[in-house]
Amino acid sequence: MTRLHLFDLDGTLMYGSAAPVEISRQLGVSAEIAALERSFAAREIGPHQFSVAVHALWAELTPQHVRAAFEGAPWLAGIRDVWQEIRGRGEYCAVVSLSPSFFVELLLEWGAHAAHGSVFPEVPFTRPVEEAGILTPEGKVMVADRLCEQFGVTRGDCVAYGDSGTDIHLFEAVSVSVAVNARPHLAARATHVYEGRDLREVYQLVAMARPGVDAS
Repeated sequence: MTRLHLFDLDGTLMYGSAAPVEISRQLGVSAEIAALERSFAAREIGPHQFSVAVHALWAELTPQHVRAAFEGAPWLAGIRDVWQEIRGRGEYCAVVSLSPSFFVELLLEWGAHAAHGSVFPEVPFTRPVEEAGILTPEGKVMVADRLCEQFGVTRGDCVAYGDSGTDIHLFEAVSVSVAVNARPHLAARATHVYEGRDLREVYQLVAMARPGVDAS
């Protein structure tokens, strides 16, 4: 039996920050993104409205800005080590995030089998954001189902890692969930809870709980 590990990005793989925040820092619009993040967290705007707003905010965005944001982000330690171990066990790892696909897909370089985010136009932008491509919390479950079909597993073979309300639907859909530096309402729904900055420690919670598996 194999498993599919589904990782959120913002606040989960990235400690205390999010891709839009790191991208906006490169452009000098941190105050503006903070206001949008607050509105999104308060559910005053939805994923599509948020994406349209950041698209406008990032009018001057270049691939160099994106790469600098990615390389300078506060990632958890050990991400590549964990994904290498998952691959070595014959299991699968994927990133499913509401953040822009052009940022999320950079994690393929670190060993993820798949990476899915909200579909934005190519950088620099010459086209608008299309609502159909913007991922929602419910849409994370749909992506997970497609990945299950792709890798030949079921929801019962999945482990979800997340930190906020955007992960609730996915936590409810899979058999094992790990709240990573999470909001209390999500932690209360999780199989495992972790506070810290090392994904290797997160993965040990899952590996140690699996019957018949040596977590060393």
